[in-house]
Amino acid sequence: MNDPLFDPWKLGTLSLKNRILMPAMHLNMADDYQVSDKLCAFYAARAKGGAGLIGVGYASIDLLSAHAGHIGAHDDSFIPGLSRLATTIHEGGAKAFVQLNHAGRYNHSMLTGGTQPVAPSAVPSRLTGETPRELEEIEIEGLIQAFAAAALRVTEAGFDAVEVLAGTGYIISSFLSPLTNKRQDRWGGSLENRMRFCLEVIKAIKQASDLPLLVRMNGNDFMPGGIGRETLQQFACALEQAGANALSINVGWHEAQMPQIVTKVPRGAFAYLARNIREQVSIPVIAGHRINDPHTARKLISQGWCDAVAMGRALITDPELPNKAATGKEHQLIHCVACGQGCFDALFKFQHVECLCNPRAGHEDEAVTAPQKTRKVLVVGGGAGGMSAALAAAEQGHQVILAEESTRLGGQLDLAGAPPGREEFRLLARDLARQIGLAKIETRLGTRVDASLLQKIRPDLVILATGGRPQAPPIPGHDLPHVIQAWDLLQQKVHAGQQVVVIGGGAVGIESALMLAEEATLPAETLKFLLVHRAEDPEELYRLATSGHRQVSIVEMLDKLGRNFGKTTRWTMLQDLERYGINSHTGVKVTAITPEGVQIEGPGDNGEKISELLPADTVVLAIGTQAENALQNCCQDLRIEFQTIGDARKPAMIFDAVHQGYKAGKEVA
Repeated sequence: MNDPLFDPWKLGTLSLKNRILMPAMHLNMADDYQVSDKLCAFYAARAKGGAGLIGVGYASIDLLSAHAGHIGAHDDSFIPGLSRLATTIHEGGAKAFVQLNHAGRYNHSMLTGGTQPVAPSAVPSRLTGETPRELEEIEIEGLIQAFAAAALRVTEAGFDAVEVLAGTGYIISSFLSPLTNKRQDRWGGSLENRMRFCLEVIKAIKQASDLPLLVRMNGNDFMPGGIGRETLQQFACALEQAGANALSINVGWHEAQMPQIVTKVPRGAFAYLARNIREQVSIPVIAGHRINDPHTARKLISQGWCDAVAMGRALITDPELPNKAATGKEHQLIHCVACGQGCFDALFKFQHVECLCNPRAGHEDEAVTAPQKTRKVLVVGGGAGGMSAALAAAEQGHQVILAEESTRLGGQLDLAGAPPGREEFRLLARDLARQIGLAKIETRLGTRVDASLLQKIRPDLVILATGGRPQAPPIPGHDLPHVIQAWDLLQQKVHAGQQVVVIGGGAVGIESALMLAEEATLPAETLKFLLVHRAEDPEELYRLATSGHRQVSIVEMLDKLGRNFGKTTRWTMLQDLERYGINSHTGVKVTAITPEGVQIEGPGDNGEKISELLPADTVVLAIGTQAENALQNCCQDLRIEFQTIGDARKPAMIFDAVHQGYKAGKEVA
């Protein structure tokens, strides 16, 4: 039976070998708009990995459309670099397109040399905090021609197709939405007028270039006061009539209060929007968002939800995904966990894209020096950092022994994957453990490393990835019987009562609180059953899905919750705290834990200190991690070279442990 993922298909006149598309994503790897070695190396790996069609960009159309970390297409001087990138992708066996876009009100004057961003109307942007300047009509005509000129440069550079980004809150979608288009001329008002800008862009590009044309559009903006599914389906039909050869369906604006790419979003959750549009048009429709494995992709195509799939972050994580799927090696995949830490949060820090699950991502251009001799490397700790170190050292050709005190690999990935919607982290633990097996690394589970074992093994180098342990706070009453550690709760070693106070508003504290709040709510399978049978009003089902029997509170000494979450995830977690009715107390100090609850002290309205007792039959401690690195002294005493990584070095995030582990293993000389 044919695999639907690998059925050939056509995008206009372009023949494609499979239905896996890597959508354009900003990587911040361009050098003053010019294509860089880093950018080429990144895409070379994805092309060799078997993707049928790879998108790059977005690319600029003028100086207000992007910033210097984007790929440039607004001047002829960028054509040689674009040509080099197209050739790189072609040599890897994939076809390639460039996505063109103008950021509009999402650009920032800080990135444009102080020039005010432009938009159809002067509507403030919540993303940047700035108000754009309203475009003059002659400027609108100029932008249309700028899109066409950029498309011509893409054609001359040797790309196989061009894409226009018409969603996500950028300039085309801000023309389309009445939320951001307040114009009274022929570019605003009616839907016909609001669609005009994009349709004129399509028309101008088709006149300038004979390349197949994709349009990346929203299936739903998820913006109150904006436009929804039905209007966007009309827009899709208009795009087909204007000459679009395929539609790639995106969701949401950057301002939308709808989780789109984080791990709590179920796999393929937004494919229904692609199916809605596919029912209205005759050109190919591509589904995207949270499609991180071949099984989900295959199901969506075979069941008629879409014609092809856009797998972006999945291919950042594992460039070989298409090849593995085609050759029966899906069990060897490393799955994207949708953490957003390396691929999205990095952009807010003006860094280039990396990946928690794949420490090579974004570093493909960096040379790896072959070691002068094979060394015996002992990695102590089988968590994310330890496994990453072991794999990197083994890849360098060293003899590696991985010792783990517990009976399975994974470490704190099991903790990270315990709360609802975070299960992907446990999948990463299994993925890495499988890679350890494939690399034939000697693994010793249930093994506690001490001086005796070190003397017996006599390694040339020890990589200490022993992690950390939960801190015990200097709070009176912390040892009372109703006080438990968050780690034990997440591992289901202990259970909580009806009134719970969580001390600590970092990632572990928030995840513990959410897990407790969700435990007694309506489960998904029951919710669908009741909904399908119309057993209850939808509002009542929503209440049952968000209201449990527990009263949960979080206490945090700092003035904000979730400071150690990435920007991509933090707002969704805070949103959930409110949705599930979790009470938050920030900027307060816990003075004591009593049999009745938690005594807190904080500032009153007039600056005086106010004391309050929060009733609790269970108190959960989530105040932080303490490094577990006692073996350092042992290695020093035995004069064994060692390196400490991850929480054993300094409590941090899983991202840090993975990257430190990879670096330590790669640099074993």
